Amino acid sequence: MTLTAQARGTIAELKESVARLHSELTRNELVVWTSGNVSARVPGEDLMVIKPSGVSYDDLTPDTMVVTDLHGKLVHGELAPSSDTAAHAYVYRHLPEVGGVVHTHSTYATAWAARGEPIPCVLTMIADEFGGEIPVGPFALIGDDSIGRGIVETLRATRSPAVLMRNHGPFTVGATARDAVKAAVMVEDVARTVHIAHQLGTPVPLSGSDVDRLHARYQNVYGQR
Repeated sequence: MTLTAQARGTIAELKESVARLHSELTRNELVVWTSGNVSARVPGEDLMVIKPSGVSYDDLTPDTMVVTDLHGKLVHGELAPSSDTAAHAYVYRHLPEVGGVVHTHSTYATAWAARGEPIPCVLTMIADEFGGEIPVGPFALIGDDSIGRGIVETLRATRSPAVLMRNHGPFTVGATARDAVKAAVMVEDVARTVHIAHQLGTPVPLSGSDVDRLHARYQNVYGQR
């Protein structure tokens, strides 16, 4: 594939960013061993940068990142791409607003996925980031784009940037890979808190109108503009 100098420069920058973002998964204890992955869409190209399969997080560098097309075919790199590449690629093909995808097996979020139960919107933090409950997607076997189809179908029906794929674990999306990593960190945090709340009693859900106001403020007012 022939790429412009600008595209090659963008890919080099994304390789550095994606490699660095994987350290956030380990720093926030969202992954073990070689599980989990971060990817980023290459703007203006039908390409993405993603973690190679089965490589230790300690060994990840910009040079080990691989580039595939949006059907998962390897375009550049010496290593095989992540086993979740087909799912990431499907998301990028069908959700053009998504620029980053993350998958982890973080403990508490995956426990909710194992139960096939959405995380209810009982915290302002959930309303802020997820705009309502964090939904559960269908069970799907790895190996083709079945997981990707389940992610897309579920996310299209919600404001949430996270989905708990049943019996598997969380996938998160964002306008950038960093945004998707942030969502992955936050989904684990609220999954743990709501689990503890259930142990203490019955959590009190937020009203729909309060969820709408909280989400709008967080998305449009919070932080530096």
